[in-house]
Amino acid sequence: MVERTQAERTPLTRILLLIFGTISFEFLIMGISLGLLPGFVHTTLHFNNVMVGVVVGLQYVATLLTRHLAGKSADMKGGKVTVTIGLALSALSGLCCLIAIFFTANAILCLIILMLARILLGVGESYLVVGMFAWGFVLVGSKNTGKVMVWTGLGMHGGMALGAPAGLFLLTSFGNETAFATMVGMPFLGYLLTLLLPSIPLPQLEKRLPFYHAIKLVWKAGTGLAMASIGFSGIASFITLYFAQKGWDNAPLALSAFGTGYLVMRLFFAHFPDKFGGAKVAIVCLVVESIGQTCIWQAPNGLVAILGAILTGCGMSLVFPSFGQLAIKAISPSNRGMAMAAYNAFFDLGMGLTAPLAGLIAGGVHYEYIYLFGAVAAIVGLVIAYQELSSEKANWAT
Repeated sequence: MVERTQAERTPLTRILLLIFGTISFEFLIMGISLGLLPGFVHTTLHFNNVMVGVVVGLQYVATLLTRHLAGKSADMKGGKVTVTIGLALSALSGLCCLIAIFFTANAILCLIILMLARILLGVGESYLVVGMFAWGFVLVGSKNTGKVMVWTGLGMHGGMALGAPAGLFLLTSFGNETAFATMVGMPFLGYLLTLLLPSIPLPQLEKRLPFYHAIKLVWKAGTGLAMASIGFSGIASFITLYFAQKGWDNAPLALSAFGTGYLVMRLFFAHFPDKFGGAKVAIVCLVVESIGQTCIWQAPNGLVAILGAILTGCGMSLVFPSFGQLAIKAISPSNRGMAMAAYNAFFDLGMGLTAPLAGLIAGGVHYEYIYLFGAVAAIVGLVIAYQELSSEKANWAT
């Protein structure tokens, strides 16, 4: 009971900032790796674009396949233990990347080690995010769960936005060794922040919602989220190669631009889904995202492509809480942790499948088609959101 009292006395703002900081360090690792690995695999190891997509996408496949395990861990062992496991696996991922540098003479072996690193990072991200949701939801209480979603999202994309240029800065200034060594150290900083969060006793075990059942309940909203994630996956996986092919400068700014648009929308308009309804906000967001993807597809220069990345970030920013609101509205509070794990799995699915598929779409020279694909996917998500809005109106009418 002492631990619970400590949690209740901890200011909400402090809890949210610690959650934000811990998540940020994890996604800095992801941003650094996305800034480095596509070029490393393509230029240093001389593999094609499909293999670049496979290496990038492995992380999201690993995350997808372990969401249910992370949800079970959070329920059985608690959010704190689950978060710690995630951070440890992420540190091992960075260590694998560091080791891989010393095997570049054997491209196949180096690639295998990098694939292992991506798998470890994917599992680590799965445990960290689901564990933080479970821990955070209890710490802030049922009235503030939306704030946990918002600040977790801020940490995710803020870290990604800073990670890519940080990784390229470390690469150009100090070399691959320092850049990958940084990935090893980031989880330890995140762990230090978790020590400042109150511990809480495990809730009394009760009947839990099975993961497969949660999937059935959230599949429509999750599909909309997966469609929206395709635009981000195209930017994360291939924007640096797209810029290089076109001879444009400042490729890292495209990732940062996405993150900036995302953060601005989250900071100033995060209350919109609660105020106007998830379906309405999702429709507007997906229109903006489709315009952003079209800008990148048809970009005559790097500036327009960066503008498209900003619009994509603005559009995608509120898609997660908007569809998330739709996903959990019919699910009891006691089962929303597993529901969030299932919902997040659709984001992983979109990211994991898009990277290799985008490599196939691009072939060797047509990177712009990846963003046409992203625009079409956003429109599909828009249709799903519109159907949800129509269904809500029909229910109100009856």
